[in-house]
Amino acid sequence: TRQGGVSAGLYSSLNCGYGSGDSPDNVRENRRRVAETFGRTEPDLLTLYQIHSTEVLTIDSERWVSPGAPKADGLVTQRPEVVLGVMAADCAPVLLADGTAGVIGAAHAGWKGALTGVVEATIAAMEKLGARRENVRAAIGPCIGRESYEVGPEFPARFLEQDEANAAFFRPAARAGHSMFDLAGYLVHRIARTGVAVEATGHDTLAASEDFFSYRRNTLQGVKDYGRGLSAIALEE
Repeated sequence: TRQGGVSAGLYSSLNCGYGSGDSPDNVRENRRRVAETFGRTEPDLLTLYQIHSTEVLTIDSERWVSPGAPKADGLVTQRPEVVLGVMAADCAPVLLADGTAGVIGAAHAGWKGALTGVVEATIAAMEKLGARRENVRAAIGPCIGRESYEVGPEFPARFLEQDEANAAFFRPAARAGHSMFDLAGYLVHRIARTGVAVEATGHDTLAASEDFFSYRRNTLQGVKDYGRGLSAIALEE
């Protein structure tokens, strides 16, 4: 959640995004606290400059300093000394693990990444490290919920062009011509089709203001910046 950090005001309190206007020192301390929960140090926590792509990086001995992270939206590794992190403030973080093979992954899935297959690309990268999809478990973390995600008239067409059955993830909004989109439900459907077992936490980042940052909530309130939440995964050493 957003609780347990040192940031104040708009970024209160566990803001882990250097891309925000928060003090970098605060962000670094917040990230250190996250890494510490895994028994790791702040440089061991690897996050990306997320660009809503299907690019996935395989981590061996690489390290980088954030800010300055590479541009991609997925990470996989079989190294127990690193923590893989996904930043989100309405987009869906997806964490994956094959406990038998000792391979983990993390993906950032906004609507664009979900539609174009960032999670499938992450699963494929895990398989190259020895994971077997029938052994992989996926968790979809807090993201904007179906009761909060209103989209415009042109939005559903992208999903219906892919598969007319995707109409199941839309329902009419109160505003004429608009729809409510179930991002987590769509991701559950996509991931389950790969043969990977998947569950979603069911948290709505827009609605649960005390626990989660939300880009859309701030935008609706006329606030131009927002904190970034972090979902993370590591292998036991």
